[in-house]
Amino acid sequence: MSDRPRISFEDGGAYDRAMGGWSRLAGEAFLDWLAPPPGLRWADVGCGSGAFSDLLLRRCAPAAIHGVDPSEGQIAHARATLGSGVATFETGDAMALPMADDAFDAAAMALVIFFVPEPAKGLAEMVRVTRPGGIVCAYAWDLQDGGSPFDPLRQEAKAMGQTVAQPPSMEASGAAALASLWQAAGLREVATHPIEVRRTYADFDEWWDTTTKSASWPRLLAKMGPAQSEELRARMQARLPADAEGRITYPAFATAVRGTVPTAL
Repeated sequence: MSDRPRISFEDGGAYDRAMGGWSRLAGEAFLDWLAPPPGLRWADVGCGSGAFSDLLLRRCAPAAIHGVDPSEGQIAHARATLGSGVATFETGDAMALPMADDAFDAAAMALVIFFVPEPAKGLAEMVRVTRPGGIVCAYAWDLQDGGSPFDPLRQEAKAMGQTVAQPPSMEASGAAALASLWQAAGLREVATHPIEVRRTYADFDEWWDTTTKSASWPRLLAKMGPAQSEELRARMQARLPADAEGRITYPAFATAVRGTVPTAL
């Protein structure tokens, strides 16, 4: 078994502050491209803090949303902020979804598929719970090409000799990999689309305080100790220069993918 540190997201509020803004920006671009009709029943697989479910509620007039995530902390945050008659959330495994066959019109993974230990198995579950003719879709940071919002911080930490946690399925990102997965799952009309988003922080302190409070970063900084943590902070401040008003802005890159569940002949 690898001794590489694992990424976990137990604090739903901290995760939402760190990644929620990025997820919403990418999700807006994703929905612009996907253009789903209103009134669909959605499965939000790996729903996390509920950022994508929130977009669906605000933009797509869904008939229902059912979110699933393995983290109890994330589910608690989603329930507290979004739980309603339309949106429900429960803990569960993406590779063994607690959902009936053909129960949804659309199944989505928002910035999740590279966290699934066996992406093909997770995708097969999405196909299983989506009705024939329904949509199976996702968007994912282009991790292997440095597309993640965390990538600048990860690069600087690695340059300091630190072992940085990585998702278990890094290979499940990028247009070619996602198209291949969707086609291998037997989906039809498979298409991909590039997404570029830019997020602005009021100043470097806001960026540092939100970005380093989630996932594996608190543990890594504690392990590094005060001196090395300050060195990493200084390296990042040099890497992400502020504009005239002190704001920090930088981009992240993702790929969207969609396919249609085949109907019976």
